[in-house]
Amino acid sequence: MAGFPTGVAVVTSLAPDGTPWGMTCTSLCSVALDPPTLLVCLRRGSPTLDAVLASGALAVNLLHSRARATAELFASGAADRFERVVWRADARDCCGPHLVESAHTIADCRVTDVHTVGDHAVVMGGAVAVAQLCAQQPLLYGMRRYGDWAESAEESHLYYDFIS
Repeated sequence: MAGFPTGVAVVTSLAPDGTPWGMTCTSLCSVALDPPTLLVCLRRGSPTLDAVLASGALAVNLLHSRARATAELFASGAADRFERVVWRADARDCCGPHLVESAHTIADCRVTDVHTVGDHAVVMGGAVAVAQLCAQQPLLYGMRRYGDWAESAEESHLYYDFIS
C-alpha cells in the first residue's frame, strides 16, 4: 500500500483519567454524509485505541503540509508527545485533544461501531462537529515519504470544473 498516497491525520482521545492519547493515522476515510461518518483504523493494543474505546469518542486532526514533525512525533510513540505540541481540549470537552497548530481541519466524533480486523480495530466515528482551522495544503504520505499537493489550493479549481 506504500504506492497509494493518502492524507495524514492524528487521532486523539482522552482516557477516563483525563490523560491525552494520540497516534498518527493514514488509514482513514469518509464513509457516509448522512449521518456524517468517518472510519479510522487503529492498532490493537495501542493506548490511543484503549482511550477511544473507553471514552467512546475521538478527534480526527487532519494535518497540514507544515506539520510533518507532528506526524512523525505521534508515529514515534514518544511518551511526552502532548508536551511537545500545542493542543486544546475541544470546546464541548466531549471528544479528544485538538492539535490547533498542526491541523487544517478537525472532526470531533462519537464512536458508533468497532470491528476487529487482524491487528487493527476499524472504528466508525459519527461526526458531531467539524472545524476548519486554516487554508493550508494537506499533508500527504505515500511511497514512504511525506509531501503535499504540487499545485496550490487556489489553482485547483481549474481541474474540477464540470461540463454541463
